[in-house]
Amino acid sequence: MSVSFRMLLSVSVALLVMLLVLLRMAGFARRFPSRGGKQLPPVALALPAASAGPARGWGDRFGDGTPDFLRLTDPADQAAFRRWFTRIAEYQAIRPRAEIPAEITDCASLLRFSYREALKRHNDSWFLETGIEIQAPPGEIRAWHYPETPLGAALFRVRPGSFESSDLSNGAFAQFADARTLVERNAYLVSRDVHQAQPGDLLFYRQFGQSSPWHSMIVAEAGSQARVVYHTGPDHGSPGELRRLLLSELLDHPQPQWRPMAQNPNFLGVYRWNILRGNP
Repeated sequence: MSVSFRMLLSVSVALLVMLLVLLRMAGFARRFPSRGGKQLPPVALALPAASAGPARGWGDRFGDGTPDFLRLTDPADQAAFRRWFTRIAEYQAIRPRAEIPAEITDCASLLRFSYREALKRHNDSWFLETGIEIQAPPGEIRAWHYPETPLGAALFRVRPGSFESSDLSNGAFAQFADARTLVERNAYLVSRDVHQAQPGDLLFYRQFGQSSPWHSMIVAEAGSQARVVYHTGPDHGSPGELRRLLLSELLDHPQPQWRPMAQNPNFLGVYRWNILRGNP
């Protein structure tokens, strides 16, 4: 074999090796796209595995029926939820009646709507779909987004008892829950002192003698300008309306049964969503 032929063969082998290396690097780059010049592995959101046990989120450490994988344990997530929940609810009270979602017909439906929408991804499609306008949108919740959980769209606890894995498919959760179910299965008592309420907390009442005795209000703001937002519900053939009211006005309501005071037997107290029960 001549020297020139051996040199040609060596060069060919070297070029082939280089080509294979380049092809391998190109495939790796497609699999792990770069950002800022650094290779990043793909990011995947993994829900807790059923075999992982309570430590991975399938428990119910408070025994209130809410699975731990739904709880917002990060203070930043809790704050984001509170801001979205209150702003969404208040926006319904100030928008033209014709633009209010048809599903909002009473106090419980306002809670369900605002709760569900607060837990969604608030991208351009969400704003377009809901028609909601917020000048300075709050930060996003990072733990999870509705309906991307093992519960899917069935967000509200409707049966008594602590959470069990079988509850994922036995009807323990549903998309609908009335005011009584919301307070008894999806929230917990904080205080009967309304001044302990934080934005996003709920005021619940039981008005004895009414056909629909359970009523709720959303605390939209605390402090010196504390206010609430709520739906009056149907009344004697009227569809009712959404209202925003200063807490000071509510405390001086002409009908004593609506005053959020400890001495009012119709006032059940200040409640907080179970998903905000993130610290032991």
